Amino acid sequence: MSLTMTMPIHKPVLLNEAVEALQTQPGKRYVDCTLGSGGHAAAILARILPDGQLLGIDADPDAIEIARNRLVNYTESTIIINDNFINLEAICRENNFLPVDGILFDLGLSSTQLEISERGFSFRDDGPLDMRFNPTQELTAADILNILPEDKLSQVIKTYGEERYSKRIARHIIKSRPIQSTLQLASIVEKAIGGRRGKIHPATRTFMALRIVVNRELENLATALKQAMVCLKHQGRLVVISYHSLEDRIVKQFMQLESKGCLCPPGIPICQCGHMPVLKIISKKVITPSPSEIKSNYRSRSAKLRVAERL
Repeated sequence: MSLTMTMPIHKPVLLNEAVEALQTQPGKRYVDCTLGSGGHAAAILARILPDGQLLGIDADPDAIEIARNRLVNYTESTIIINDNFINLEAICRENNFLPVDGILFDLGLSSTQLEISERGFSFRDDGPLDMRFNPTQELTAADILNILPEDKLSQVIKTYGEERYSKRIARHIIKSRPIQSTLQLASIVEKAIGGRRGKIHPATRTFMALRIVVNRELENLATALKQAMVCLKHQGRLVVISYHSLEDRIVKQFMQLESKGCLCPPGIPICQCGHMPVLKIISKKVITPSPSEIKSNYRSRSAKLRVAERL
């Protein structure tokens, strides 16, 4: 059975804000680096026809299937690629899709990924500890949990999950090996911490840390942002929606750095670095979902949108 027949439609976060920030216009070209189920892409395509084009990229083959079905009426205007956005520049070159007028990154998980227990992203239902965006890659969350020594595991949970109880959690994981299922891990973390503290489940940060490491999310984001500068034309827009502080910090620092001229340390009389600004920050203040959007889609609550323009 097709995934489009069994899964709920994912609600794109900050949809209107993202489309407006991209300055979508008929006849122009845009890249959606995180195509997902095609929500943002459909809104972009509706505003760039006739003659506009969209290149959609996603590492998840399930997302690609859903997006192809959702965007079937835009086949002539759409190129859909199953790949990781770390290859953004190469994908654009291979498809003769340079330069472009706007690039969008929506870094959140889709409802499809969260709802399918076999993907292992959520602990709402039991499933294997997988967490791979692309099922063909080798490393899974179970591999990390069952192979890493205690100190390395603690470091992963602390660094990527920003979890204050990382040492305690790592100790309990080591004692409970082998760990193979999502509910097994969630139970171990809950026991390590001592039950629920605050609004989120005790295992939330640990799951986030594992997902980030499995998919090399932060490294890939940093690389793709640099490639976006090569792909954007003059006055092209870079729009990024992030969902946790580690992602947002990378985006914010990248935009700030690339909007500056000389980066030499203070006190040097003549510039040695030769750095020139290539971006202008458009969103001086981060854009967040409205109260009404959060009410209708609670998963959007942590979203932050930043916008910059290519000089």
